[in-house]
Amino acid sequence: MSLTWPNTVRGLPAICLLSGLVACGSLANCFNSGFVSVACGGGYGNRDFSSLSQPAATSAEGRWTGATRTSRTVAGLVLHDGTYWVFYTAIGNPNLLAGLVQGTGTSHSGSFGSSNTRDFNVEGAGILAATMSGAYVPNKSFHGTIVYFNGDTGTFTSTYDADYESAPDMNLVVGNYSGLRADHHTVTVTVDSAGTLSGHASDGCTVAGTFAPHAKGNVFHTSMTFGGGACRQGTETVTGVAFYDAATHRLYSAALNSARTTSFIFIGTKL
Repeated sequence: MSLTWPNTVRGLPAICLLSGLVACGSLANCFNSGFVSVACGGGYGNRDFSSLSQPAATSAEGRWTGATRTSRTVAGLVLHDGTYWVFYTAIGNPNLLAGLVQGTGTSHSGSFGSSNTRDFNVEGAGILAATMSGAYVPNKSFHGTIVYFNGDTGTFTSTYDADYESAPDMNLVVGNYSGLRADHHTVTVTVDSAGTLSGHASDGCTVAGTFAPHAKGNVFHTSMTFGGGACRQGTETVTGVAFYDAATHRLYSAALNSARTTSFIFIGTKL
């Protein structure tokens, strides 16, 4: 997130679609014409498993919420496979999306490391390459440091959100959401009970896709395709994750293409 960002604002309710480094140059440019808005084996028969002890968590997996030392809020996920998706907001404004930090890392004995971090910044910095290292206490805390290839650094601290352990509930998510993106266009996203997602922005770009429970955790898998026309992204399809914060009635969603050069980032409040 270039999380230091004292001089450059970089990491909510808003929608952002990055349309590629070559086509857009930066997220700010992309906003001008795209829809940016981010089995068990046998032996037990019918035995009651509730009496069995559960293995202790050993990784950084979970949903985390916190802040940076420059007064940005952070909210995101570390999934069971080490993939992480961390949303961050503008300095001093927890309601304005500033970007997404994404990559894949490894958890080991309280340490977390990732060499393929990308910061999808919507404040003009574009897509930034970085590495991330951190320390975690399973199901309690996760603190990270991001080192950018341009020399900048950023840090954040976060605490575990036990809602990650709940089963994903489509009934909670179904509804209409609205967010304001960085170029002040309004974006509306709708999720219905059939798992269909649709969205449109005031600049004319649209998206349509699917929304379904993820394999593990209180997370949803998303896939969406841009509608062409006003969308700089053409008709490209991106895939990713989403989660719903029941306490704030906010939907967080982010999806990328396979090359991680086009992204959809959205944080919106239920209407």
